[in-house]
Order: sequence, then C-alpha cells, then structure tokens
Amino acid sequence: MFDVAIAGGGPAGSSCAAFCAKAGLRTLLLERESFPREKVCGDCLNPGCWPVLRRLELAERVRILPHGAFNRVEFIGINGRTLAVTLSIAEIGIKRSLFDQLLMTRAREWGATVFESTTVTALSPPDNAGENWTITAADKTFEARALVAADGRNSTVARLCGLLPRSEKERIALQTHLPLPPDFGDRIVLQFRPEGYSGQAPVGGGELNLCLVSVPPKMAGLRKWAEARFGIPPDHSWRTITPLTRAAISAGHRSLFLVGDAARVVEPFTGEGIYYALASGELAAGAIMSERDGGNIDAVSAAYSAAHERLYRRRLWINRVARSAVLSPRLGSAILEVARFQPALLRFLTSKIVR
Repeated sequence: MFDVAIAGGGPAGSSCAAFCAKAGLRTLLLERESFPREKVCGDCLNPGCWPVLRRLELAERVRILPHGAFNRVEFIGINGRTLAVTLSIAEIGIKRSLFDQLLMTRAREWGATVFESTTVTALSPPDNAGENWTITAADKTFEARALVAADGRNSTVARLCGLLPRSEKERIALQTHLPLPPDFGDRIVLQFRPEGYSGQAPVGGGELNLCLVSVPPKMAGLRKWAEARFGIPPDHSWRTITPLTRAAISAGHRSLFLVGDAARVVEPFTGEGIYYALASGELAAGAIMSERDGGNIDAVSAAYSAAHERLYRRRLWINRVARSAVLSPRLGSAILEVARFQPALLRFLTSKIVR
C-alpha cells in the first residue's frame, strides 16, 4: 500500500517521486527499463532547470557529471549562411543516461521504493467511495491512493485509462552520440536542411549529441547528409522516436496526475522538454501533498490542471516554429534571413530555445 505510485522513472517521474518521498509520502516508482539507459533527447539543460535541481539538492552533483558547455547558439540556413548568438549564461549538455540515473538515485535516497524493468500492464481505478488504484506490473500488484503517469508520449497509463489521443505521425526523429569533432567548439548548432533540421550539442566525455528531425519520406536523405557530414557509417545505430505531435491531455483527473510528455508532448530538441519534466513533476508532487493534507480531491485535480496549463502558456510557440521548420524548411531559413537584419528577433528565439 502506497500513498502514490508513479509510472515512469525519467526526469518527470523521478523528480515527482523524490519530492513526494521527502514529504513523507509512501512512494512507489515503476520504470519499465533498466537504468542507466539513453533517450531520444537534445540532452540540454536550460536555465529553468536549475531552481528545481537546487530544491532536489542535486545542482552541484549535476555539474560534476561529464557534460558539455556552450556559450553560443549558431543557426545555419539551407544556403549555408550562419547566424550566431552569444548566450548571457553558459549552458550545459549532459547525456540522459547520466542525468536520469542521478534523479532516480535521489528518489531512492529520499525513501522512494523503486522497481526497474517493471512495466505497468493493468490498472483498476478507485471507485466513487474513495478506494485506491490497483496497479499490476509484471507479476506484482500494488495499491496506491494517487497515481502519476510519467511514462512518456505513448503513455501506457493514459492508454489504459482511455485518455491517450491519436497521434499525428507526420514527423520522426533520429538521435545518436558521436565523437565530438575536434573543431566543433563551445556551441549549439541548429541547422536547416531541405529535408528537415539537425540539432548538435556537446555532451561531455568527448561526445556530440546529434539529432535529426524530418518527415518520413525525407528522413533517408537527411540521414545520408549526416553520414557524409560527420563520417557516420551506414550501419551506425540510431535511436528513434515518434510522434512529435500529439494532442495535449488534461493533466489532472481524480487522483490521477499526468506529468512530462505523458501530458503534453514538446519538441525534444529545443531545450524545453527536461525543464517541463522537472517542473511538472514537482507541481504534481505539490498537488498530491495537498490532497494528503485534506484538500478536496476534485478541487486539487482542477487546480493542478490549471497550474499545469500556466506552466506551458506563452512557451509552446517554439514547438510550432520547430514543426514549421521541418514541414517547410525554406520558411525556417527565410526567418533566419529576416533575423539577420533584426538581431532582437534572433536573441528572442535563442532565449526560448535555451531558456
């Protein structure tokens, strides 16, 4: 019997588990994979992450992990012309295998019970009398008063609860780590191509995070460009993810809280996803604590949904820009040409990508 069960041990789930456990809640964290593992991600921590990491007492532990540091963003148009913006604060790129492992370790250290290689297979929701969630995972059965879906854009919890909307698979993404080119420098690169776009960032340990986003018919061409540009053999292993677009789900339901990509999918290479994961995980933990302390269950869910919506408001336009850059890369390059004569526009765009 637990106060809260959390499905998914990524940044959203592990941060939520850590905050819940620290507050004295009996906390269960179920992760379908075995850590450490990599994820399709831009691997960048933007400045919004640090306040949450400080409250997790992890900021310094993150900084001593292998990581890449960058002090500028370079935009490269289809025509090869480059626009560079210097960042006011140097930011870092860090592999998800290291970052996510650290967060899960924090959840364990603060008292969460963690099961890895454990996939949720069935759910029984509470009835109107206020009973508990029953969660079946592999050969185990658990009960919990609250349930958190932190299991990603193709959330099993959302699907089992009948909440997962149909995805739009008009774009796909590939991601890998490569040896860092010796002349790459301390920068992030966002490069437009006729086939889509590429994101490139150093992640420490002499490695480069390389991301490709395209529509399915053009991905082979974009991958061929990357192979030639970075000397990648054709049999190289890539990680892939889809969908990159999916309708948002209301984040708060009766004793059910959705966090990270389970609630709202954001572009994985714009520096926003990890921030949203950490912030929504902490937000859900606060809502669960309010419910524990006697808050009305329906009022708490409604308040969490509203707070979650405010968290994303005014920032999701970058998703639309990134989507347009893939579906119409020449438009993305045209925006860069306009920004060449409007530096304030480029600074604004950069602040949203790394913020």
